Amino acid sequence: MFVSDFRKEFYEVVQSQRVLLFVASDVDALCACKILQALFQCDHVQYTLVPVSGWQELETAFLEHKEQIRLLIKQDDDLEVPAYEDIFRDEEEDEEHSGNEGDEGSEPSEKRTRLEEEIAAQTLKRRQRREWEARRRDVLFDYEQYEYHGTSAAMVMFDLAWLMSKDLSDMLWWAIVGLTDQWVQDKITQVKYVTDVGVLQRHVSRHSHRREDEAHALSVDCARISFEYDLRLALYQHWSLHDSLCNTCYTAARLQLWSLHGQKRLQEFLADVGLPLKQVKQKFQSMDVSLKENLREMIEESANKFGMKDMRVQTFSVHFGFKHKFLASDVVFATMSLMESPEHGSGTDSFTQALDSLSRGNLDKLYHGLELAKRQLRATQQTIASCLCTNLVVSQGPFLYCALMEGTPDVALFSKPASLSLLSRHLLKSFVCSTKNRRCKLLPLVMAAPLSAEQGTVTMVGIPPETDSSDRKNFFGRAFEKAAEGTNSRALHNHFDLSVIELKAEDRSKFLDALVTLLS
Repeated sequence: MFVSDFRKEFYEVVQSQRVLLFVASDVDALCACKILQALFQCDHVQYTLVPVSGWQELETAFLEHKEQIRLLIKQDDDLEVPAYEDIFRDEEEDEEHSGNEGDEGSEPSEKRTRLEEEIAAQTLKRRQRREWEARRRDVLFDYEQYEYHGTSAAMVMFDLAWLMSKDLSDMLWWAIVGLTDQWVQDKITQVKYVTDVGVLQRHVSRHSHRREDEAHALSVDCARISFEYDLRLALYQHWSLHDSLCNTCYTAARLQLWSLHGQKRLQEFLADVGLPLKQVKQKFQSMDVSLKENLREMIEESANKFGMKDMRVQTFSVHFGFKHKFLASDVVFATMSLMESPEHGSGTDSFTQALDSLSRGNLDKLYHGLELAKRQLRATQQTIASCLCTNLVVSQGPFLYCALMEGTPDVALFSKPASLSLLSRHLLKSFVCSTKNRRCKLLPLVMAAPLSAEQGTVTMVGIPPETDSSDRKNFFGRAFEKAAEGTNSRALHNHFDLSVIELKAEDRSKFLDALVTLLS
């Protein structure tokens, strides 16, 4: 979903119109859409929902519905978009100077006057350039706060609902899920995540106090949201602890579970925690209560000994009634799996299933999404193990490269951009933990997976280096575009995430050569 400075007055204009919502296929956008839908239902606003997976679908939908579209911006609105001259400066302006020599017949006094004027003009230009550079730094600093990686769309929509005093517990939960999606997919830094968690935590406290005064506080239909420190283990409350440890990227990478040595370390880790294998390999809900009471503290203490110092994370959970409890990351994985599941016939069907799973009245769909997510996480770790054990990750000079071949087990699960991006990030983390080559630890990763055997296309994604730096901006979008243009490769830059590109398999070799040249 494209959100740019949504303001309360815009919503008041929307209330008088029939609204057309173009929604992108990612979890954060779905959560923002759910909040907007709830607001529209409160005010009886008619709307049409159009899911779009890329630029082509957006263009097609726009042309199809263009008669309904109006630009909801008043002429006097300042959208805080920088002016061209505040960002760019023509080189000709810098090179221009009136340093031409005078005519041989000119008088010395005239030459002196012209020289003084030139010096004064050059001094003025230097001062103007310094002022422009200072202004540019300020403008870019302010403007970049609103870039895609800066703010969750769901949080923006929840802020709108809160400003209008129409925020509900469900809306708050969707905002939490949207933020968690950005964290899970590394779209924001850890510092940004913790900051936004603090903002949402205050809203959770406010809603909790408000609910205490309501008669239905203990209703079986209520949603109770809680802030908590929990384990950095994927789906562990809906899985076995052993499966979660083996299929969570963080633990699998640091224990190197694709190797025999890593499997031995896992056994040592569980022994250090004091958890019997019989208990660990059964469903979490069936474990002895005595073991579950202090499980988080026990695992965190042992994890520190095994080099996993970030095992505990700040997160939120929700109770629907008395029986159903979900962590925010559980919902992210479930919704993402529903959205990119190959079992649904079309992208629209997958979108609808994922959108419906966010409503508490469709918990059966959410549980189905959890099962799909387990399959996806298993396939991800198995593919990572295969890539590392067969040395499929190779250095191309300025970046690492890995390609999945047609016929690879579960390769169909990684043809969609979000799934392939998640696999790529997890593979890079695991590779960095396993390699002894210091230079390779600083390189980004380009990964390719088959998209359509009939059309002979592949999906390629670029991932920035796995470093401790807070600035992990992805530069592959422009690099992909340049490499495709320079080699006349048959490429399609269709996804909203610019670091994802579709390419003819036959053009992959020359495309990669051009990419190496560009980034060297």
